[in-house]
Amino acid sequence: MTGYSDGLVLECGDAICLRPARGGDAPSIARHANNRKIWMNLRDGLPHPYTIDAARAWIDGQAQQNPRVGFVIDVGGEAIGGIGLTLGTDIERCSAEVGYWLAEDFWGRGITTAALQRICRYAFDDLGLLRVFATPIVWNPASCRVLEKAGFEREGIMRNACIKDDKVTDMALYARVQ
Repeated sequence: MTGYSDGLVLECGDAICLRPARGGDAPSIARHANNRKIWMNLRDGLPHPYTIDAARAWIDGQAQQNPRVGFVIDVGGEAIGGIGLTLGTDIERCSAEVGYWLAEDFWGRGITTAALQRICRYAFDDLGLLRVFATPIVWNPASCRVLEKAGFEREGIMRNACIKDDKVTDMALYARVQ
């Protein structure tokens, strides 16, 4: 873990790191996130179409975090995705949900697996969490494979758990524990 003038940087290897979003990332984030294939597999908090104003608003929101739980996925100095934790509260205060997306041009290269492994190490070692979980939509088997490669285990299927693009569908439940 290395300090950065604007926050925490988590090195993942192979010129990949997780770092805080910067204002200059807005064009790259908007360009990469404005993809229906990405939108179809994420919560509706990521709008479609994804505009530069949406990117700027997201970056502004990230600046307020304490502790830092949201990062851009940076490859070679370019923001090409995002990954973050939603911390649990009350009796779930030792767990967090992880969410992530990656630019389509970078799919299939192991980048998301590396990012997931690194954010889990941060969650367990630095934030003191005991459990990190994810709920991919079942029509996204690639995300399920990435989770498994990153050490997550499938705990079950949540039937009729979400509505995306006006379709009711199932979600899988994956978790990695300390």
